[in-house]
Amino acid sequence: MGGGGSVKEVQSKAELDKIVADGSPAILHFWASWCEASKHMDQVFSHLSIDFPHAHFLRVEAEEQPEISELHSVSAVPYFVFFKEGKAVDTLEGADPSSLANKVAKIAGSITPGDPAAPASLGMAAGPSVLEAIQELSRENGAPQVSSSGLDDQQTKRLQQLVSSHPVLLFMKGTPEEPKCGFSQKVVDILKKEKVKFGSFDILTDNEVREGLKKFSNWPTYPQLYCKGELLGGCDIVITMHESGELADVFKDHGVGVSDSLETTPNKTVGGKGGISEQSGLSTALTTRLAGLINSSLVMLFMKGTVDEPRCGFSRKVVDILKQEKVEFVTFDILSDDEVRQGLKVYSNWSSYPQLYIKGELIGGSDIVLEMQKSGEFRKVLTEKGIHQKVSLEDRLKNLLNSSPVMLFMKGTPDSPRCGFSSKVINSLKEEGVDFGYFDILSDEEVRQGLKTFSNWPTYPQLYYKGELVGGCDIVLELHSGGELKSTLSE
Repeated sequence: MGGGGSVKEVQSKAELDKIVADGSPAILHFWASWCEASKHMDQVFSHLSIDFPHAHFLRVEAEEQPEISELHSVSAVPYFVFFKEGKAVDTLEGADPSSLANKVAKIAGSITPGDPAAPASLGMAAGPSVLEAIQELSRENGAPQVSSSGLDDQQTKRLQQLVSSHPVLLFMKGTPEEPKCGFSQKVVDILKKEKVKFGSFDILTDNEVREGLKKFSNWPTYPQLYCKGELLGGCDIVITMHESGELADVFKDHGVGVSDSLETTPNKTVGGKGGISEQSGLSTALTTRLAGLINSSLVMLFMKGTVDEPRCGFSRKVVDILKQEKVEFVTFDILSDDEVRQGLKVYSNWSSYPQLYIKGELIGGSDIVLEMQKSGEFRKVLTEKGIHQKVSLEDRLKNLLNSSPVMLFMKGTPDSPRCGFSSKVINSLKEEGVDFGYFDILSDEEVRQGLKTFSNWPTYPQLYYKGELVGGCDIVLELHSGGELKSTLSE
């Protein structure tokens, strides 16, 4: 039985499973209340549900249903999953009304057998009818008009101004001086070899530009290189054009001159998105408090819930990434303090949570952190900022045990033993002519107590060979007197 021309709010995974299991076509929209693109696409979604009454149109608030969001690997909204015959067969990320209509038509087919597809299902051909409906609703609600790219007029205008702001403009991760991905680095190097003056824009500082430009240019990845407002392409295309000499020809044809002393234009963040607003309108007290919180730890995560009990899937993903990277971090539950929750959005000019800061600088939300981890950029950023992996006590002990084939944990040093038992073991090893490493357990209480538990041996000294416990003083003396110590430590 189909959805009957309406959108149903899914409240649990069990409910979703039951609906999908009946085999009818189903489309699931993951949305968020803070995301304008989600709201616009939801209106398109509702319009399509009328055109296709025999399909299930389902909606899930992504942050409120983390189990469902994680099941479908949702890291950004709007996001759509398409089901047919009980299985997920397709997905769509981003605000693209025409693609949504086409994909719905593909799995839902005609309204009734033998009938042509409904107008909205024609996608690009009949896309304006869908957009007309959403624009009418937007006008009624005072919302921005939405173009065929899924961007409103203001976003489109801003992006057009950006891509045309320099004869040659590179949208990249990081800056020409400090690229934050290898692909961006390659394109910067090529532009320098071409001796072309170029402007740059760091898309990691502005999520609105980062996501919007993908739709504006119909190009899903970064970097993106523009010449006189026209997209040339990404890293692979630029490399190919450079190697063939075509890139130099394009610059020449567009009247872009070369310079003997290349000076790149510092990237600009139009509108201040992603930076710290100097004129935020926040009180001095709140501004001071927020700055203090952000800088209270080298790695600071503002999230929903706690590390042990995240309250949204996006927060959980960032926590998991930080744990995987073995980074020490502090969290702040924004659900516990509405002043911080609302104030930080203004302070950072970033509208959603979680928000991750490293040494007081905003890195971004879950999608940016996830993408950076996948590309290896996140580890590189941590290293550059002097954030080292946290080594567990167990790993530290294993490293110590394996730092020398023969390893003695003792009180004091071989030259100055601090107990008679340690002194006796030292003398036995020297008499046997055995080379060994040592660790003074009096210098590190964590190791001293931890090794007792790790080895299940309560006293010192402790002698190890190739990471395995040989024993304490009595066993070592017994092996020495029996002529077995050297052979035991050389097997």
